[in-house]
Amino acid sequence: MAVQKHKKSRSRRGMRRSHDKLSNNKILLIDKKTGKKCLYHHIDDDGFYRGKQIIIKNNN
Repeated sequence: MAVQKHKKSRSRRGMRRSHDKLSNNKILLIDKKTGKKCLYHHIDDDGFYRGKQIIIKNNN
């Protein structure tokens, strides 16, 4: 098992972790049929996924 010889300072630890954060740049697709924006690999509010209706919603 690898063991470090010297303790990492808070500054160097922070520099290493600076690239680990998630970005807020979410790529949106525009559905060709409805024209609504949606995320990759997500079902729309209407129940459509990649142009096909997956979930049928009852609006009672």
